[in-house]
Amino acid sequence: MKLAIVLAILLATVAGAIAYGRRTRRAATLAEWAVGGRSLGTLLFWFMNAGEVYTTFAVLGISGYAWALGAPAYLAFCSVSMSYAVGYWLMPKIWRAGRIGRLLTQSDFFAARYEAPWLGVLTGVVGIASLVVYVQIQLVSLGLIVQLTLDGAVSSEAATIGAGLLMIAFVFVAGVRSAAFAAGVKDVLMVLVVVLLSVTVASKVGAASLLDLFALAEAKHPGIGSFPGLDASSPTTAIWLMTSAINIALGNWVFPHLFQMSYTAHSATAIRRNAIWQPIYSLAYFFIILLGFAALIAGTQPPGGNLNAALLQFVSDRYPAWTVGLLAGTGFLLALAPGSLLLLTAGSIFTRNVVRPFRPALGEGTALALSRGSLVCFAAIAVWLSISQKGSLVKILLDAYSAIGMLAPGVFLGFLWKRTSALGVLAGLIAGFAALLAPPAAKFWATALPQWEAGLIAMAINAAVVVAVSLVTQRPRAAALALGQFDDEAPRTASGGLPARAA
Repeated sequence: MKLAIVLAILLATVAGAIAYGRRTRRAATLAEWAVGGRSLGTLLFWFMNAGEVYTTFAVLGISGYAWALGAPAYLAFCSVSMSYAVGYWLMPKIWRAGRIGRLLTQSDFFAARYEAPWLGVLTGVVGIASLVVYVQIQLVSLGLIVQLTLDGAVSSEAATIGAGLLMIAFVFVAGVRSAAFAAGVKDVLMVLVVVLLSVTVASKVGAASLLDLFALAEAKHPGIGSFPGLDASSPTTAIWLMTSAINIALGNWVFPHLFQMSYTAHSATAIRRNAIWQPIYSLAYFFIILLGFAALIAGTQPPGGNLNAALLQFVSDRYPAWTVGLLAGTGFLLALAPGSLLLLTAGSIFTRNVVRPFRPALGEGTALALSRGSLVCFAAIAVWLSISQKGSLVKILLDAYSAIGMLAPGVFLGFLWKRTSALGVLAGLIAGFAALLAPPAAKFWATALPQWEAGLIAMAINAAVVVAVSLVTQRPRAAALALGQFDDEAPRTASGGLPARAA
């Protein structure tokens, strides 16, 4: 029954997504495949946006962190709400830049705003690397779900490879519209599963109510509900929470796939409506953390002590097969929907911003084929990382945010300060990555500021260097500045429509 439910959910969603994508597709172009013709309405953009924020990390990563550490899982509440506050201001500006400059990728913005095609190539490489790490999160989770579905009949390595092939197959036949459809189905199922498990979990662990679960967890594991959590020696203090949440909030919309997703909206109003109401989704984390506590109370022992598998193991131990199948089927979609957009974005950046500057005559059909082919290579790298590197989903995510955060000063200052220059952004990237990755720097931060998120420190150094170098270098010309300095509404013609160049 478990496998049958998983296959039914997966096949029905994929079939519906492909059918929807083909029915609404306007043309077989890179723009249609990558940004949906810039025409996604409020509802479809809602699911698309939520699909990229609420992934397997939200369910498996946060519940596992609650199971292993306790209070540090509260990071999810803070980071999501703060991210949407930033997104309310930033995303409409990205949307308008895309309309004015007919941009398809984040690297298009860097190349046009700073009049530096070479900067588009550089930021494209940084963006692709960060996306591959983000794909790793989905593959780690998908591999665990494959193992659960097949009752451990395959090794974790084989399960991860199979997950990678499944993700490639989905993204090959899908585009942005298909991914948005799958994200909508995924969101509905995620809410259904979380509600179902939350309503019944108290009885599964001998608690009188949901609130009693927290009291029971605190009684059995003192300190679980306060920082630093179960491990008294952990650096996960309140300072860690605040610095990590700020780092995530500032870096969230700088991720290339979320930056590019801003281009897909039909209007700035659709974006703002999402930013206002989607933080409500973060309330689901209360129940997800509760499920992690329940797994701890129940004495759940995932294979190899893998905290990422704590919720899967708990449900497998305590619930009937049909519930396990529903969770596993939803888990497939939690990984496939965002994973497909991650790979799609990486492929479009590679073709448009890494290859095309050296091959400007590249045709539309060739560009689309190259984008689809390159994502196979990126998926293979993500599979290798998933197999060779082990760690919690939260740790992998924070590493990804630290890396992509190096692009944040170039994005924010590009909209806030006219003097920001390409050489300033380059110098900031060099200084930021040195502060983040150089072994002496990492050792210094661990000693001097052990509770601070290193990515936020590196981002601050990056921003300071951008400002300093921009002050002594030539600023971009007025034509480039127009891309970053504008009001929140798109320019209109006398008839009220968009100019031809922004269509």
